[in-house]
Amino acid sequence: MRLQKYMAKCGVASRRKSEEIISKGLVKVNGKIVSELGTKIDPDRDTVMVDGKIIKLESRKQYIMLNKPIGYVTTLKDEKDRKIVTDLIEGVRERIYPVGRLDIDTTGLLILTNDGEITFKLTHPSNQVPKRYIATVEGTPTRYELERFESGLIIDGKKTSKANVKILRRYEDESILDIIICEGRNRQVKKMCERINHPVKKLKRISIGEIELGGLQLGNWRYLNDEEIKYLKSL
Repeated sequence: MRLQKYMAKCGVASRRKSEEIISKGLVKVNGKIVSELGTKIDPDRDTVMVDGKIIKLESRKQYIMLNKPIGYVTTLKDEKDRKIVTDLIEGVRERIYPVGRLDIDTTGLLILTNDGEITFKLTHPSNQVPKRYIATVEGTPTRYELERFESGLIIDGKKTSKANVKILRRYEDESILDIIICEGRNRQVKKMCERINHPVKKLKRISIGEIELGGLQLGNWRYLNDEEIKYLKSL
């Protein structure tokens, strides 16, 4: 089995993220650092260590929904010693990790799991899983600006996929937008809003595909139900 696939199945991270970890020289196989992508291992015979810890295949998969508050980062370790989202999850013995990311000042729906295949399905660009956000922005976009947003904008040198956006409320100096995108590029919603000259003041993700945040309180978490897990596996 390829090393990055084994790491994903063990719940370390997604395949793509596992490749980054390997490239950084943080993975040892039988005591030797392996930094070459595509290295194959035998799960029954080889000992794999990530950042000094032995990893093994988990028999029990966990699927968790968190309403992420401001001030937490969506990584498993932070060089700046900031609070991480897994600090909010108590009583789960398996090593879980966040699927995708939310900025430190963004709230809302975050899925955590130790199922590498589900992570791959949710994050791979080809699957185009829609993500819905509620954004409070400066001012109120014109019809022309909304059309530009929906048809695609150039950010970081690349055009975004088509999106959906509508105005939910208008105020004197700000407005609330309902935004749906099918990509997961870094700070994408914020960059798109800046591109049409309406910077984001507050951002909350409320759904990923058919998984909805619902009434889950800020900072709280719950296990996904059977129907939600079935949907994720069907992607």
